[in-house]
Amino acid sequence: MAKSRFRLLLHWIPALLAVLVIVIESTGFFSSGNTGRWLLPVWEKLFGPVTPEQWATIHFYIRKAGHFVGYGLVSLAFFEGWRATFSEKSKGKGWLFALAAPLALTSTLVLASWDEWHQSLLPGRTSSIFDVGIDLSGAIAAHVLLLVVLLVVWRIRVARAKRVSTAIPASR
Repeated sequence: MAKSRFRLLLHWIPALLAVLVIVIESTGFFSSGNTGRWLLPVWEKLFGPVTPEQWATIHFYIRKAGHFVGYGLVSLAFFEGWRATFSEKSKGKGWLFALAAPLALTSTLVLASWDEWHQSLLPGRTSSIFDVGIDLSGAIAAHVLLLVVLLVVWRIRVARAKRVSTAIPASR
């Protein structure tokens, strides 16, 4: 019993780390004014100099892409925790995805909403419902991609199983 609880906890570690990253990124240190100072030299090293106006646009899109990708990964981490939680009770892989994915998306939505609310309380940070939308869009996109990958894997496994079963003659 204790071993299975420990194993379950291990599956939740990615989600716990993801929440920790969001909590850290929700501080004033990661405001747009601060991230622009260290992202600009990196950008210029990779792509060359830009005007302040160009940088404002580029920086905006970097931050929004960070929301999209970051919360997509957060949601996949939640998915792994929920998948492991319900895997013993699962009636099948499709049923498990149908249960774990909405729970992961809901968990992500709650975290994204908390993050924006928290930022509204901090000086130097802004809060936007649109960021929550970007976060949730990234999570949904990650789950669609995961579903596509899982469908391909499941089909490959079924095809292999059929080949193996037809290749082995029935014993008489």
